[in-house]
Amino acid sequence: MDQAQQANVKALEFLAISRQFRLGSLPTESPHPKTLLLSEDAKHNLNRAIETIQNIDLDVFIRLRDSLDELKILKDEIKTTIEGGGRVFLCGCGATGRLSLALETIWREQYKEDLNLRDRIISFMAGGDVALIHSVEKFEDFPEFGERQLLELGFKEGDMLISCTEGGETPFVIGATEAALAVSSRSPFFLYCNPDDILIQTAERSKRVIENLQIKKINLTVGPMALTGSTRMQATTILMYATGLCLWFYDLEFSEIEKELSLITTYVREMDLGFLKRFIECESELYRNGEYLFYETDGKLGISILTDTTERSPTFSLYPFENQNDLEKNPSLSYLLFPNSPDNNSAWHDLLGRSPRCFHWSEVTDQTSVERLMGFDFSNQLTLSRPKYLSAAHSNFTIMFDDKKNAINFSLKENTHQLLLGKLNFLSTHLILKIVLNNLSTLVMGRMDRYESNLMTWVRASNNKLVDRAVRYVDTLLRQKGVVVSYDDLVKACFRLKDQIPRDQSLVLTMVREFSS
Repeated sequence: MDQAQQANVKALEFLAISRQFRLGSLPTESPHPKTLLLSEDAKHNLNRAIETIQNIDLDVFIRLRDSLDELKILKDEIKTTIEGGGRVFLCGCGATGRLSLALETIWREQYKEDLNLRDRIISFMAGGDVALIHSVEKFEDFPEFGERQLLELGFKEGDMLISCTEGGETPFVIGATEAALAVSSRSPFFLYCNPDDILIQTAERSKRVIENLQIKKINLTVGPMALTGSTRMQATTILMYATGLCLWFYDLEFSEIEKELSLITTYVREMDLGFLKRFIECESELYRNGEYLFYETDGKLGISILTDTTERSPTFSLYPFENQNDLEKNPSLSYLLFPNSPDNNSAWHDLLGRSPRCFHWSEVTDQTSVERLMGFDFSNQLTLSRPKYLSAAHSNFTIMFDDKKNAINFSLKENTHQLLLGKLNFLSTHLILKIVLNNLSTLVMGRMDRYESNLMTWVRASNNKLVDRAVRYVDTLLRQKGVVVSYDDLVKACFRLKDQIPRDQSLVLTMVREFSS
């Protein structure tokens, strides 16, 4: 069977199940009415673009107030689990998987002197810790993989699972959730960001979870993302903060959660992000000139910086961090750098606060193995190895936490800024850094023409959900040109082209050109 025939078979396999992945009706997949000019503003009115995204981020924290009663239940369950000797597992895919790992890292930093509490939070994402760098293709489409990862990590009676899925329909997360229900008498929690009625009509797997009274649900619907479908932004922010607050304050009065939420809401409303304009202009100009960046940091903030830089790859069809063990390397525009970590073992430990969790399922892929993970080297050795295969210049974008001033210091070329955090705690620090970096990276990519209006025209179709998303975007752009093509024909073209074109080219725009020529 040649490549074209294989692509057609895959397309037909997808079409047979496509009803379960046609998610265009979900709010998290819908265009935000406030950002229709986002691509133009990124290039011609940065101040307005920054303010627009900031205001949408503010809505997240205002929205969270509506779920305080549910958060109290989650907090109390965490307290009961930990005091009863159990462990709390955190689960997600892609962006929600990275938020799960980030929360464990923040927890381990908080309790680094308490060996008993430090290991009571265990996080995992589809594909294991390697997926921090780039998602393992199609892994999230299989519920049995979620179950298998959970059980291989030792989940048992008395443990508790908190599952996060921004869409509310991810098969991997649903598989883990249902497995947890079968193993432990402690009900799993399922957090998501789309309305129940729409999810029930859209995906049978979501309906099964929503209607299961033994699974405790927290619906955190926040509406459309600032960049259409980019759930790494507002949806992941609300999921991370809701879960993080309940972990951080698990043994304190619930009023402490209310106080911190009030603090960060006021902070996001009043913070001046005008300083980002200089950094956005500088970073995008460096890339246009063919240069590369090291995002330089350490274990304090590294997990949130890694998350933003790696999530740029599938969102904007950028090459992910290259693996140092590969003979042929397609370099990423930016790479994480821990200058104070002398080797890769220490760099990964500094990042996670623990040893990496990997596995090798021979029947699936070797992309999840520890050997693969260790090829992603962001220790200070990277400054020696990367210039050997990259003749282009590198600049350092330094982002460091200042303990004494409770501040984040930013430095890129001649641009510097100190973001004072006031009375915000370390969890809230990571949330502020997340929304700052989401704003920065989205607008850098806008200046590089990686989306049109607020539509992700460079999205990479790496799983079933993203295949549907890419096809929907092609359909939207074709209809704007007066061209109508059937969903089935678009899917077949998507599978035919997506493995042919280079990773750093736009599948959506390639399809639009083909059907409109």
